[in-house]
Amino acid sequence: MLLRPLLRRAAAAASSGGTRATALPDPPAALASLLLASRSYAKAKGGGKPASSTSNRGKVRAKDPRGGASADDADGDEFAGGGGGDDLDAEFELPTDPLPPTYDPALDVGPGGRPLFAFTDTFGSFAHRNANVYVDFTLDQWNAMLPEGLPAGMMKEFQETRRCAVMVRKSFLDLRDNFRRIVDPAVTTNLKDIKKQIVLDGPRSCGKSIALAMLVHWARTEGWLVFYVPQGKDWTHGGFFYRNTYSDLFDTPIQAAKILQDFLKYNETRLLQLPCQIFEPIPLGEGAGVGKMKGADTVEMPEGSTLYDLIQTGITHTHASVGVVVRLRKELSLVKDVPVLFAIDQYNSWFTFSEFQEPVTVRSCRPIHAKELTMVNAYRSMLHNDMMVGAFSHSTAVGKLRQELPDVPSDARLMFPRYTLEEAETVCYYYMRQKIIRRESFSEEKWKKIYYLSNGNGSEMRWLAAFV
Repeated sequence: MLLRPLLRRAAAAASSGGTRATALPDPPAALASLLLASRSYAKAKGGGKPASSTSNRGKVRAKDPRGGASADDADGDEFAGGGGGDDLDAEFELPTDPLPPTYDPALDVGPGGRPLFAFTDTFGSFAHRNANVYVDFTLDQWNAMLPEGLPAGMMKEFQETRRCAVMVRKSFLDLRDNFRRIVDPAVTTNLKDIKKQIVLDGPRSCGKSIALAMLVHWARTEGWLVFYVPQGKDWTHGGFFYRNTYSDLFDTPIQAAKILQDFLKYNETRLLQLPCQIFEPIPLGEGAGVGKMKGADTVEMPEGSTLYDLIQTGITHTHASVGVVVRLRKELSLVKDVPVLFAIDQYNSWFTFSEFQEPVTVRSCRPIHAKELTMVNAYRSMLHNDMMVGAFSHSTAVGKLRQELPDVPSDARLMFPRYTLEEAETVCYYYMRQKIIRRESFSEEKWKKIYYLSNGNGSEMRWLAAFV
């Protein structure tokens, strides 16, 4: 109820003063072209021409928070501000061109006159005193470091701000320092408890997936070998499910082949240098749509094979895909030449609420639990000595899981916070820089209203910023 008066006042001010507030469009069709100008300020470091205004402007309709609004055509009626009605389907103007590719020191200023952006190519150089600044990369740079895919929340932020920048938060630095201390105990940190296994939990849109992606980015710039799964739900949905007669679990060869292909995208060079250490026969299962292989139940890796050879075997032969993914998990645990990190987003999709209840059988059919899938069963356990971090995603239809999870240490769960007041101030300055918030109407009172109305929720803050 507090939101409606604020929106009415904002709309009334816009209509009476002749200036319309800004709203956020649906994701643009040509996202890549809009984001090519990202990080351009770094190329012009040291000064540049002031940003020019955009020429092409379009109209959209603001989304009704009750779920009923949609985009409208450009010739619709003006929204009449005032006291009557609950209609929030107001029209607003917004620029549709990319932001000017110039660096303006007068615009890139954060709270207290501090720099809004940091000129760096890695998250490893940040100390806690340097937190709450943005790091800017191009979309191509993000895709090069995370070719497995970017989180949906991160892509939404990039689309609506028209810049591929992320804020370095203290909560992310704590997460980074935790794993850095494991690899290099000489590094001094303020952390008391160091954990090799962490499960990031917290409210929706508090930044868990983005923090995980930033951690993977940092670890790879440090030379680590990272097994990154940006969408854990893909392991349990889609494709074919074949019961393995040896383990009585279900094989998913289509998902297995994609997992192996994704793992090669960034790590191919390193995998060519790592030898296989296990030479036991790899069991063969059913291939995707082709049944079992006749005359063979296993495949062996020859002496001198590398992890790259192992993965290629699983990609080439669909019967071996699941067995290779399981074997890869064991091989990575034996790697000592380079730090290995397992990073799983949507980790809660590997659990199901039904695991904590008695299974219900209807005739001969019953739901398949996530723990019954061969690959999930091999990877989801945190009862080992490997570095592993998983992030919960509350957009998955898993339901709320209990505090104690099977195969997860009792102290592994880490609550990831929403934006603090200091972080929210930096976010609003960034939105003003990206012209989501109009500079002439920006004030401390207004950005604090955004923060308290959203309770520090990142996506809600971005949505409310359009009404300032």
